[in-house]
Amino acid sequence: MPSVAEQLNKIVDKTERLIELCAALQEENDLLKLESEALTVALDASKNKTKELEEKLRVLKLAKSFSETNEKSLDIK
Repeated sequence: MPSVAEQLNKIVDKTERLIELCAALQEENDLLKLESEALTVALDASKNKTKELEEKLRVLKLAKSFSETNEKSLDIK
């Protein structure tokens, strides 16, 4: 049976290892948070660009419909 000192040494070693793992996980978590923030910013920018392009498309369709209407009106005259 291991002595109390040996058991305490094992506990200390395992505790040190857990602390190291915790630090590594915190670092990875921080990196993932930064990546998530960057992706959120990119997504927001993409959504804004999509809205802008949809608005341009709507205006172009509207302009085209006016253009076609004017051409037909001129043809009728």
